[in-house]
Amino acid sequence: MKRKFLWPGIMLGIVLAACNALKGKSTLEGTYINHSEGKYSVANDTLMVEEGGGNLVLIHRRTGFNRVVDGKLGKREYEKEEWKAVWDKDQGILRELRKGRLLYLDQDSARLILGKRVYGKVN
Repeated sequence: MKRKFLWPGIMLGIVLAACNALKGKSTLEGTYINHSEGKYSVANDTLMVEEGGGNLVLIHRRTGFNRVVDGKLGKREYEKEEWKAVWDKDQGILRELRKGRLLYLDQDSARLILGKRVYGKVN
């Protein structure tokens, strides 16, 4: 009777160990969003993160925002940026190469943190 439960337990252990080994860059890839409102604007940010080879990561940032003038929302404006970053797996940090920005990956909650902005992962 004990042998019937032994093999499924071993297989479950192997699967869980394999899942832990995949943490890192592959969990980083995906789309992250942020919504922010302030006195002068309302903005929606999207970061699309993809592998770039080796430790290089490509980040495509899309922002749509409305300026607030005299308490009223202005017309919708858009911006695009392309970033290259280096992934530091040990620290869970993306170091953007052009401006030196640091993005922190919170693997437990699938969030990217850039300064005060928190981006939630959607896929």
